[in-house]
Amino acid sequence: MNISAEYLPIIISGAVFLSLILAIASIVMYMRHRAKKQTLLGKIKQDVGETAVMPSEVISTQTRGGIKDRVLNFLGSIGERAKPFDKMIDYTKLRPTFLKAGIRRENARSVYWGAKLFLAFFPAILIFLYRMLLPGAPVSTAQMVALLGIPAILGYYLPDLWLQFKIARRKELILNGFPDALDLLVVCVEAGMGLDSAINRVAKEIELNNKVLSGELKLYNLEMRAGKQRKDALKNLAMRTDLEEVNNLATLLIQTDKFGTSVGQALKVYSDTMRVQRYQRAEERAAKIPVKLIFPLILFIFPSLFVVILGPAVINIYNIMIKGAALG
Repeated sequence: MNISAEYLPIIISGAVFLSLILAIASIVMYMRHRAKKQTLLGKIKQDVGETAVMPSEVISTQTRGGIKDRVLNFLGSIGERAKPFDKMIDYTKLRPTFLKAGIRRENARSVYWGAKLFLAFFPAILIFLYRMLLPGAPVSTAQMVALLGIPAILGYYLPDLWLQFKIARRKELILNGFPDALDLLVVCVEAGMGLDSAINRVAKEIELNNKVLSGELKLYNLEMRAGKQRKDALKNLAMRTDLEEVNNLATLLIQTDKFGTSVGQALKVYSDTMRVQRYQRAEERAAKIPVKLIFPLILFIFPSLFVVILGPAVINIYNIMIKGAALG
């Protein structure tokens, strides 16, 4: 069967279109199957017991074969050869920082140093190879040093900036959900539950709204189940969250446990205080809105108003001047 040449592009386009449709349908079916599988696994874990399951942040993902884990393992292999000589001092300095950022991988320190070295040397090597293979305009020694040095310095400190950003973002998430979690804790304690059981219950209830805080509370319960003293577990909770509000709560609970005072009454007073502080933070943000609106007003709204209001007047003045010049 001979096919005319004029129909050949249409046939090819149709074949490509059908191939794309089949590829997209295959991807959608695979994603749906994967989502169903994850849902079933979640239900199984929930049936077994949520307290027996480690928080999602605690579970190490090194055994997974994703691209992210391969990259992290590659950076970790670089960092293993480039860590400082005094490993104990380096570990004690970086471990609290990783915990505050929610990073609990076993090779987090190696990945950290590997990322610093890779980001410091790789851009500089690319720039050097580009200048060697594709020489363009002549570059002086000072310019070459700047081209190689500035990316190296920025790359070396980029992991530190990323860690600080992650810590700040995580603290904000915990702070936003902390007052509601404290209110639930007060309700559970006043209902007759023990402190540890109440914290465990609160961790389950807020998991959908605030996974970060739920994970920290679950980790506190795991430490308690492992035999750690309550004051040590509370101190660790305050250290990991790095929030003054959580630190004050830990101090309050330690004092009530030490002196035997009412936990429910103390939590109720502190919950009222947190509610007032949240209201004050909302008022503070509302008060900052007029100041923040100044720059958009000046840059975007005022020029538009000037064009709309003064535009017709300027056009009339221009026409009158043109007419006057023509008559003169």
